[in-house]
Amino acid sequence: MKTLLSFTIVALFLFVTTLNAQQEYTVDGKQYSLNTEIEGPLTLLWNVINEEYRYFLKKGNTIEELKNTKIDGKYQEEFKEVLRNQTSDASIDLSKAKFTRPGLSKFFVSYNKATDPNFTHEDSSIKIQLRLGVFAGISNNVYSNNPENDLAPVGGLDFEVLDGVKLKRHSVVIRFRQAFEHGETKSSSQLSMNYRFKFVKSPKLDVFINTKFVAWTYSKRELLVTNNDTNTTTIVEKSGGNFNAPAAFGLGADYALGNGFITFQYNDIVALGVSSQDDNFPVDFTLGYKFNL
Repeated sequence: MKTLLSFTIVALFLFVTTLNAQQEYTVDGKQYSLNTEIEGPLTLLWNVINEEYRYFLKKGNTIEELKNTKIDGKYQEEFKEVLRNQTSDASIDLSKAKFTRPGLSKFFVSYNKATDPNFTHEDSSIKIQLRLGVFAGISNNVYSNNPENDLAPVGGLDFEVLDGVKLKRHSVVIRFRQAFEHGETKSSSQLSMNYRFKFVKSPKLDVFINTKFVAWTYSKRELLVTNNDTNTTTIVEKSGGNFNAPAAFGLGADYALGNGFITFQYNDIVALGVSSQDDNFPVDFTLGYKFNL
């Protein structure tokens, strides 16, 4: 429990540190915490606010929101008028400007290069993103020694690596999971490598399949040892670790909230590489929060 608490404190520290990556801006009397996408004579700011992408232009001390409202099924493209007014000192084609992060970024880069000979920008083919999650839940630990099918508390950490450019639906997760002793269930610690495919992908919600393909587990268990000479049986407690390839599949969802995600998982619903205890059906649910690093 002390180890889990220590990890939680570290995660909270990282969360506070991450907040510093965003800056507070006042636009039309309202406060916004915004990310910088392109920085130069013309700076592009953005964030996901109330489940929608919001974009802002900053030039000098002036900050204006870029809008593209929809009326009677037709987009009004107000953002083009703002761009036209703020870039009148350069000849930049507005006709193909798109109201997306890549589209606006391309326009902002074109303007900055045209007005500042020292401005440089390289488009990245990949954009590595890191996320750290803490979670807790309950499990009947069907793939370990649990003869009474007891539910026991679990907790741990997820470290997720993903590419935000070309592989948005894919990620790799290193997971530390601690199952605590409860009833006849003994404690165990597991470190595993996981692959996630996000078959639902949106700014607010991701739904994914989690595949655990390799794991190292350290556990305690009780063994019945019979002495043939005295015809007596004693209970011996042993502990140890082992590697396996569980090929375990689960489902999960990440819901964007604040500077991270509320994350829910139904873990290890099916495992092809390990056998369940007495063929009990897996009950393994966890809930947590994942921080953007």
